[in-house]
Amino acid sequence: MFTFFSHPLLAEIEVGSSEFFAAQREMIERKPSIKRCYNLWYDKLIRDAETVADNQREAPAVELGSGSSYVRTRYPNIITSDIEKGDVDVVFDGRSLPFADESVKALLLIHVFHHIPDVEAFLREAVRVLVPGGVVSMVDETHTPFARLFFSKFHPERYDDKTSSWSFPVGHSMFDSNQALAWVVLFRDRDRFRTLFSDLDFEQFSYLPWFSYLLSGGVNLRSLIPSFLENFMADLDRWLQPLDRVFAIHWHLTLRKMTALHAD
Repeated sequence: MFTFFSHPLLAEIEVGSSEFFAAQREMIERKPSIKRCYNLWYDKLIRDAETVADNQREAPAVELGSGSSYVRTRYPNIITSDIEKGDVDVVFDGRSLPFADESVKALLLIHVFHHIPDVEAFLREAVRVLVPGGVVSMVDETHTPFARLFFSKFHPERYDDKTSSWSFPVGHSMFDSNQALAWVVLFRDRDRFRTLFSDLDFEQFSYLPWFSYLLSGGVNLRSLIPSFLENFMADLDRWLQPLDRVFAIHWHLTLRKMTALHAD
């Protein structure tokens, strides 16, 4: 199924290579519905970063897993990163962040949280490097009825919402992941999260547009949407919002490091 719909821009390109991410960036630019989704996602993440207190504004924001990201065009002073060399500022693993204590105002992640093999280690590092009031702002996969069906049956990455672990074995594939991790950690295991990370407040979550994203093929598959229908698709996404709890496949989630006053 996915081979049939695979986008020709990705043909014979090694998954995870710099060429692969460049092709995905080109695909985002070619697909108006995908570009609209990414612009919305960046708006939300950047807005979170800008909520950090004025006395911490000079601390940098860092994007993890930049890959095909174009966040620099929206937020020029951000530090981009990935686990492999490429068009990024810093190379590191999310389980060990190369920043001093309380030196970062925001950690921004799009489709990254579920790829971190040990999210408990990442969250410990987030607490360490974030300034008081700093945020982890991310877009990741949901746990709606449709998302559970889609990701577990029709997507090449793993989706295991029954696992007792917040980690998974490290391999050598870009598809190593558990797409249910955001739900497992922040919803199903909320009491454990609060016990382990009393300094982090799970501040909010919201569902994101899903219908036009699916029809557009994301950043890997062919689009089924003619470009002249883009305005209609944007309206349709808004009309379908009442169905988000059933069909949404992405959500925006914000964690905030509490200030000493708030923690008390």
